[in-house]
Amino acid sequence: MTGILVLAGTPIGDISDAPPRLAAELTGADVVAAEDTRRLRRLTQSLGAQPTGRIVSYFEGNEAARTPELVEALVGGARVLLVTDAGMPSVSDPGYRLVAAAVEKDIKVTAVPGPSAVLTALALSGLPVDRFCFEGFLPRKAGERLSRLREVAEERRTLVYFEAPHRLDDTLAAMAEVFGTERRAAVCRELTKTYEEVKRGPLGELAAWAAEGVRGEITVVVEGAPEKGAGELDADELVRRVRVREEAGERRKEAIAAVAAEAGIPKRDVFDAVVAAKNAERSGP
Repeated sequence: MTGILVLAGTPIGDISDAPPRLAAELTGADVVAAEDTRRLRRLTQSLGAQPTGRIVSYFEGNEAARTPELVEALVGGARVLLVTDAGMPSVSDPGYRLVAAAVEKDIKVTAVPGPSAVLTALALSGLPVDRFCFEGFLPRKAGERLSRLREVAEERRTLVYFEAPHRLDDTLAAMAEVFGTERRAAVCRELTKTYEEVKRGPLGELAAWAAEGVRGEITVVVEGAPEKGAGELDADELVRRVRVREEAGERRKEAIAAVAAEAGIPKRDVFDAVVAAKNAERSGP
């Protein structure tokens, strides 16, 4: 019989948030694959769990190389437990490769549900949570970051991002540039920890706040794009939407057609707005 792969959620801050099954799984697994074995040691000590199986590291640097070894153990009948530093494996953490490989071998994959920074931040943000999309970490390079943001500039669902504290100010400034300074957002810092903080406000204000420096684990929640009727879209907004689509790779003709369809107005109206803006840029002040 083949084994079973268990993905286990771990606390994102407060150790008492650990799911009750976690200690039992840590003790009973044949193999425990951990993103950081030192953190695993602290976790097991806090939970009073004593792993009896083999412990191996499984992180971004060795994920590709170690996956075949873990799959071999699963094929041989082992119960393999995968834990990351915080939250659920595979969600912006190691795990996807192993899950995909296990599924390909028809190996059972299950989970021990646990804390989630994504859902916790959503719940605390004060923004709509009925529909959302998780975008993970944005690219480090400024140009790539702007390009990624432009791809979702018109996304109506609430957006959730992870971000490193030393890049937060640049990310919020880029968001304000692409989404608009008045788009509502929430920066959730150190969730469930002693210095937990949720800073809410328009992106422009949050960008200025973050410029002073922010520490800790960060999750950013951004309000989705507002729905606008045809009467609310002025020429500047029509031009902005066309440019967003062009920067995402669409040809101008297709971008104009798409914006016109969204606004429910003739393509000629959008075309005229784009031409007028271009002429104004050429003539200068």
